[in-house]
Amino acid sequence: MKNIAIFASGAGSNAQKIIDHFRNSDKGRVTVIVCNKPGAGVLQIAEREGISSIIIEREAFFHSDKYIQLLQEQQIDLVVLAGFLWKIPANLVQAFPNRIINIHPALLPKFGGKGMYGHFVHEAVIAAGEKESGITVHYVNEKYDDGETILQERCVITPDDTPETVASKVQALEHQWFPVIVERLLTTF
Repeated sequence: MKNIAIFASGAGSNAQKIIDHFRNSDKGRVTVIVCNKPGAGVLQIAEREGISSIIIEREAFFHSDKYIQLLQEQQIDLVVLAGFLWKIPANLVQAFPNRIINIHPALLPKFGGKGMYGHFVHEAVIAAGEKESGITVHYVNEKYDDGETILQERCVITPDDTPETVASKVQALEHQWFPVIVERLLTTF
C-alpha cells in the first residue's frame, strides 16, 4: 500500500476525486492533505474523510526541511499537487525525485508559468483564440510547469466558449484522468 500526500490550496475537487478513487484500493491511500490556506475547502474534505491535514507556514516551507521531515515520517510515496498554488522549493523536489506530480489546466508548454492558474489560464486560452485546451499531468521540478509531461488530454474550444465553459470542460478531464494517472504511477515504484 502506497501513501499519497495531496497538496491543495482551494476547494479540493481533484483531491476529493483522488480520495474517492483510492477509498477501497489496495494500491494506495491518501494519508495527508497539505494546504497553505487556512479555511480552504480541501481542509473540510480532509476532516470529513478522516484524513490528517497540515497547514503549512510560508517561511518554514521555503526555508527549512520541516515539511520534508513530516512527509518522510508519514512514509509518503507520492506527492500530488492538486491546485496547489505555491512553487515547490528545490529541497522538496530533491527529497522526492520523480515523486511529485502536478496537474495543470492547459496544454503545456502553452499557458503555463507563474500566475497561470485557474481562471487566468482559461481567460488566456480564450483570448488567444485557441481551438483546443485540456490538461497536462507532469512531474514537478524547480521551475513552474516545466517538468516532464506524463499525460495530456484535450478538449475542443468552440467560438461560443467562455472561460467558465472551458473551465468546466477542463475540470471534467481532470476528474476523469488525474486519479487514474496517480494509480498508474504508484505501480512504478
